[in-house]
Formats: sequence, structure tokens, C-alpha cells
Amino acid sequence: MIGTIPFPDIGPNLFAIDIAGIRFALRWYALAYIVGILVGWRLCIMALRRPKLWARGDAPTSTDIFGDLVSWLILGVILGGRLGFVLFYQPEYYLTNPAEILKVWQGGMSFHGGFIGVSVAALIFCLKYKIPLLPMADLLALATPPGLLLGRIANFINAELWGRPTTVPWGVVFPGAAAQDCGEVAGLCARHPSQLYEAALEGALLGFVLIVAVFGFRAFRRSGLITGIFLIGYGASRAFVELFRQPDVQFVTIGNPIGHALHFGDWGLTMGQILSLPMVLVGVILVVLAVNRTATVAAKENQPTP
Repeated sequence: MIGTIPFPDIGPNLFAIDIAGIRFALRWYALAYIVGILVGWRLCIMALRRPKLWARGDAPTSTDIFGDLVSWLILGVILGGRLGFVLFYQPEYYLTNPAEILKVWQGGMSFHGGFIGVSVAALIFCLKYKIPLLPMADLLALATPPGLLLGRIANFINAELWGRPTTVPWGVVFPGAAAQDCGEVAGLCARHPSQLYEAALEGALLGFVLIVAVFGFRAFRRSGLITGIFLIGYGASRAFVELFRQPDVQFVTIGNPIGHALHFGDWGLTMGQILSLPMVLVGVILVVLAVNRTATVAAKENQPTP
């Protein structure tokens, strides 16, 4: 199998310098986190400064208070992302090597874990400052796709989380023995650039939909709607891309070559799909509730005054 696109070996570091025998480097993955947070933060500030976007013309919080929330969210995404990876993907390894859990710089983060961490941090913050939960959830949903877009591009640059072997014209020949271990494939092994699939769907497309919904159609006026759209969009995109993404090695066995975490014969679900499908279900519920709630309010307002 000959890939038509060689891997653009950019390297994991934007730059690196040695000072007194110590190497300091800015990694693309770290830069993706930083820029993603800044862009998401900016989107939130833009929305908070437009009262007309919100129900009854009132934003859920001020820009100053939201700035305080950002540090909570950063802590939530790092702790949640790391612990999610440990618990969802490699619990046995980290149970026997607990010191490795702290080595975040070696890689190993889970979006679903980060999502839970951010949700917990935001919940505690909202309860502390008496901020309505659904409008804040909508705001954070709007802010998330830029980080997903940049994070998946960084995954591609790092030559990690690549897809399954393929013969499609855009298949990429990723470097490394693991990427080239494609069973009986003769010659170079091309794989789906699944990181870019996720960047396009979870980041660019979903982000565009949410921005248009918020700033074009004022979807924030229906509390929970943007959160529901985000959960549906991310969950469906991730579950779909899992069909092309290389399964997690710890789930692959002779009887389960696809790497399903839950399988019955030839059919099954990957861990990514198991964690994503409930997001779709919750998203559908939130969208239905938001639409019905708005319809009920509109009906009451249109009733004649006795």
C-alpha cells in the first residue's frame, strides 16, 4: 500500500533553545491549548458584551467574573483530560505505575475527561457566584470548537492518533514503527489522517454552526440550545471518525482486531463511540427541551389578557 501523501515532518516543537544545559521548548500541542483558550475566551467576551443575544437582554455574567472562571476551566481541562485518559484508556497501566499519571508532558489526554473536568469546574463556579447554569453552558459550548480544531491539527503535526490503513488518495504515510505496523501490508503503509477529519468536523464545521446560530440567529435566547447542538455535533462527529481512526492498542486482540471496547462478534463500539453516544442523547434532550420551553413561553405571551 503506497500512500500518495508523505508526512510533512514539521516536528513537535515550534522552537527549542538550550540554556545552561536545559532545553526549553514550545510544543505545538501546548500552543494549540493556549491559542484555543484565547480564541474561545474572545468569543465569550464578544457574546457577553451583546445583551441582545440573550434572553430578556441580560447576559448571565459580567466579563470580569468570566475572566475569573477561565483559570478554573484551565485547571478542569488539564486535570479532567489527564484523569480521563488514565481511567478510560489505560487504567491497568497507571494502577501499577501511579507516578506516571503526573507526567502530562509525555502525552495522554482525553477530550471526554477534559469535558467532565470543565463541567465540574463550571458547575462549582456557577453555584458559588449564583450564575444560571444553562446560559453559562451555552457560552462554554461556543468557546470549545477553536480548541478542538487546533488540538487535532497539533495531533497531526505530532504524528499521533492516526487513522486505520487505507488506499484512499489522501492517505498519509506517518513515521514510526507503530504507524508502519500494518499487518500484511507490503511497502509503506498509508493511513487515514483522522486527526484532520476531527479538526474539520468537531472544530471548523461545528464552530461555524455555533457561531452562526449565536450571532446570526441569537440562539442564546433559548437556554440549553447551543449546548445541545454542541453535544450532538461533537458526539456524532467523534463517533463517525472512530470508523476511520486506529483503535486504541490496549483493546486490540486476535479475536478483536478492530479494537472494540464493547463487542459482540464482528460488531462493536470503540471507547470513543461509547463515550460519545451518550453526549448525542443528552444533546437531543437539551435541544427538545429548549425548543419546547420557548414555544410554551411564546404561547403564554400571546394569550389574550382577560
